[in-house]
Formats: sequence, structure tokens, C-alpha cells
Amino acid sequence: MTAWIIRAGKYGEREQWALQKGLSGGGWFEVADLTAATTKDQVRAAVETAFPTASAGRIANFTGQLWAIRHTITPGDLVVMPLKTTKKIALGICARGYEYRADDLDPNTRHTLTVDWKTTDIPRAAIKDDLLNTINGAMTVFQASKNNAEQRLRRLLDTGLDPGNNTHPTPTGTATTTTTATAATGSFDGGEADDVVDPPAIPTLETIRDRVRTHLVENFRGHGLTELVAGILRVEGYVCEVSPPGPDQGVDIIAGRGPLGLDSPTLIVEVKSEDGSIGSPVVRGLQGAMSQHRADQCLLVAWGGLNKQARAEIRTDRLTTRVWDADDVLDHLFEVYDRLPDELRMRIRLTRAWVLDEETG
Repeated sequence: MTAWIIRAGKYGEREQWALQKGLSGGGWFEVADLTAATTKDQVRAAVETAFPTASAGRIANFTGQLWAIRHTITPGDLVVMPLKTTKKIALGICARGYEYRADDLDPNTRHTLTVDWKTTDIPRAAIKDDLLNTINGAMTVFQASKNNAEQRLRRLLDTGLDPGNNTHPTPTGTATTTTTATAATGSFDGGEADDVVDPPAIPTLETIRDRVRTHLVENFRGHGLTELVAGILRVEGYVCEVSPPGPDQGVDIIAGRGPLGLDSPTLIVEVKSEDGSIGSPVVRGLQGAMSQHRADQCLLVAWGGLNKQARAEIRTDRLTTRVWDADDVLDHLFEVYDRLPDELRMRIRLTRAWVLDEETG
């Protein structure tokens, strides 16, 4: 049994199709039904027919990925789908091998596998940097094995947390191979090999966000995250009173508008920097603290997101309660970074750059 990354379109356009129908795969609409293809050479011939002018490298790349869908991925294998629309990770188990759905109206949903999706909301913050780097490999379909990937992903499925690579740590400073991404394919220029195991990552917007997220975990754990959130809120027009480190009775920040911070909307904030998801008792405690402090609104910063029960609690208070997970913190950080105090910007050294987004899948 192995672990496979299978993306669902450059913009996540096949994500809901995959989750709702219990499927994975798709893409390569130009390639005909592969049901009769029992060898990799037969898949290669179908790819060459579909892409007569493609380079040898691209033919090999497509052949490797389609052969994985047609033959290599089997029931029991773990399937990982990074979600573009929610910035979460979906995990499931392959339940049935290749099927060509000739009757599907969308030609991009015909090369399929059946997947029993077990969870669809694993936050990227729950996954350590080395495993994220493996998941960010530059292909649409590939096997993840580096950094003890399969064992860790199965633990992630069971517990919601990445246990880390304790058995085979990646040496600090290890050089990675530089490759050139190929736009609109999800492939990379790796010569004529059709191997689909552990392709290198490319510097997409998502990989850059992952690196900043890891920097915040390493440098703003615990009360440091509270100070960062207060810095963001101050730039957004709030006067903030930050509780000192230690027990805070459910309130890390009291904030408000106006010169004294007494004008509406007044806000109380609880900051949880744990990697794991937060449960409903924290939500209920924050809502009680909002009433106790007579605040207008409350903000829960849950770095690792909320579990199912906590999300249900939040739905009943959407007019007064907001939740920021790790990606929301990143969004707000990027939005106000240029206006943050020098002290914070010195601790988070970001440089604005334009990156060609060549990631597909």
C-alpha cells in the first residue's frame, strides 16, 4: 500500500465533483479510454496519439501519471487531495481501481478512481514543513514516499496531526534539485523519465505560504502569536489591550475602536496556537466571555482550525463570532504587512515578489 497525491484541477475545479461522487483523477480529456491498456507502453501509445506534437519529456510525464491512475494505484492505497478552494487537505482510501466514465458530460472527469474520502478539512498547519514539501511536488498525480510520507499521512488520517519524521529526518540545509515547471500541465521538465515518485516541489504561491506558515510556527508559538494578532488588529484600527503570558480566563486581547479603545465594535480575542483542531468547549467559553465583558464581537484565532462540533457551535453565532485559522492569519498578515511596526517586520522578513503560478492539477 502506498500514498498518492492526486490534484483536482489548477483552480480546484474538480474538487466538489471528487468529494461529492467519491472519485478522484480526471484530466487528460484528450486521451481515450485506457481500460484495454494493460502495459505502460500501451498507455504511452494512447498519449502519443492524443498529443502528436508533444515533446518526449511531456509524453513520458503524462504516461507515468496516467499509468498510475490506470494500473499502479490500487484499493487500499491512501489518496491525498490538496484543496485549492478551502486550502485544506482531503484524505481518503482508494476503494476501486481505474474506470473510464465515457458517459460523463465533462470530458475532464472520465479517467477515474473510486475513493472513500475519510476527511476533507485537515489544515495545512497540522502538517510539518518537510511533509508539505513532499505534498507540493510538481505533478498532478504522484506517489509520496520521501520523509516517511505514507506512515505520517496515515497517522494524520487517524489523529488529525502529523507526528513528524522521527525515523528518517531530513538534514538541515539539504540541497534540492532545481527544475522548470511546465505551464498548464502540472508537470516538470525532468527529461524523458516516466517516474512519478516524489517529484521536486516548485515555488508556487502555496509553497511560499507554507514556508511563511512554518516560520510563524517556529517564531510565534504561544504568546508570540497573540502579539502578532494584536499587531494586525492595531493596523486595522483597533486599540488593543493584551493579556500577559499565562492564564487569561479565555481572553487574550480586549480591543475597541476610538482613541481609548472604547468605541464600538468592541472585541475580545482568544488565541490558540496549537497545531490540532479546537473543540466546542473553547468556543462556548469565548462566547461566555464575550457576554461577561459586554463586548460586541469575538474573534477566535485557532491556528489548527476547528473540529466538527466547534464548527457547529460557530454557525449559530455568525453575526458576532469570527474564526481565523492559520491561512486567515496569513491573509491578514500579507494585507497589512507594510504597515506593521518595524519590530514585527524585523521578525517576519518578507519581500514582495511576483511568481508565475504554474501549478496545475
